[in-house]
This record gives sequence, C-alpha cells and structure tokens, in this order.
Amino acid sequence: MGLVKSAIGDAILTSIWVFSISTLRIIASQVSSFLNLHPSSLAGLFIVTVINTILVFTISLIGRILGGASFNPSTTVTFYAAGLRPDSSLTSLAVRFPAQAAGGVAGVLAVLHLIPTQHKSMLKGPSLKVDLHTGATAESALTFALNLTILVVMFQGPKNPFLKLYLISVATLCLVIPGSAYTGPSMNPANAFGWAYVNNRHNTWEQFYVYWICPFIGATLAASVYRFLFMSPVKQKKA
Repeated sequence: MGLVKSAIGDAILTSIWVFSISTLRIIASQVSSFLNLHPSSLAGLFIVTVINTILVFTISLIGRILGGASFNPSTTVTFYAAGLRPDSSLTSLAVRFPAQAAGGVAGVLAVLHLIPTQHKSMLKGPSLKVDLHTGATAESALTFALNLTILVVMFQGPKNPFLKLYLISVATLCLVIPGSAYTGPSMNPANAFGWAYVNNRHNTWEQFYVYWICPFIGATLAASVYRFLFMSPVKQKKA
C-alpha cells in the first residue's frame, strides 16, 4: 500500500511540475515585458531563475505533503544509486517510473487545454535537433551535470534552503541554454515522455534511447561520482 501511495504521489507531483515548468517561459516573458526587459538579457534570465526557484520551492513543499514524492525519474535514480533513499528499491523504481510518466502526460494535456491560444506557440517540449547518438550523449551529459549539481548543492552546499534551490535553478538554466541546441533539453524523462505522447512519438526508439536510457546512465554516473568524492569510507589509521 505504501508503494502505491508513493506512485500516486509521484504522478500528482509530476503532473503539477510538468504543467508549471511548461508555463515558465510564458510567465517569464510576461514579467520581462511588464518590466520592459528583453527575455534573453541578463536581467531577463535572472527573472527566469527567480521564478524557477519559487516554483521548485513550492513543488518541494507539495512533495513533502505527498510523503516525499518525486517528479523526475532521473533524480530518483540518482538518489537511489547514491544510497540516499534507503526506502527505495528496484521494485519501487519499476512502479514509480510509469506513475511519473503518466503524470508527465497529464501535465502536458492540462497545459495544452488550459493555456490561452495566443500563448500556445510558446509551449514546446523537448525535441531532438541533432543526430540520434549526439543527442543521446548530450542528454546523458546534461542529466549527469544536473544531478551531480543537485547532490552537491543539497548535501554539501549552503544551509539556506532557498539559496540551495536558487543555485540549482542557475545551474539548470546554464544547462538548458546550450542543451536547447541538442535535445531541448529535457533532463527529465517524464517531461519528455509527456510531450512525446501528445505528439505520438512516445513509442519510438528515439524517445527511449535519448530521453530515458541515456539520462538514467547520466544519473547513475552522477551518483557514482558523488559517492566517490563525498561518501568514500574513511580509512582507519593503523595502530
């Protein structure tokens, strides 16, 4: 019953996240326009990071209310591989991933139905812009960098929770900008699956290879590097 509850929590949280992050560009554009700023200027990018930080902070609170729900399968893998989620197992991952994917679909469907028509041109999900293997390598590297950053900032970074989330938001933006020329990017298989589903591309090799398999490889490598750098067993001195 606990596993089912976790899966339901993941589905709900992922749908909220995908809906919210899909509207981030619209909200940031509206705020920048109100302040007479160009969205791509430093001030405009700063606004994006602040809005994203508030969003992640809110989502984190909802996740706690839902009993520790997660909205990103790659981050779930990272925390499991790093040994930071002792309550997780391969069985729980096998149940939670489909729930997160379903939440991604629900979030995309909701945003497409609720966002006004004049803003729908700004709603774009991840898409492959290079050849298959280059995209797969890029998505793996981006997911590796994101999850390693999350681990370092959350467990080795500042104590202030809002500052932690802001640093992660800045890092995410720094990855999204170059990654947009390769895979979108996604760095979240559930988000990618949601957009692929509505575009009838969810059952392709590209979707699983680029947006699921390789991000999981990057996520696992991030956990391995973190364990090597910060969780290595302390060698006891010989008497």
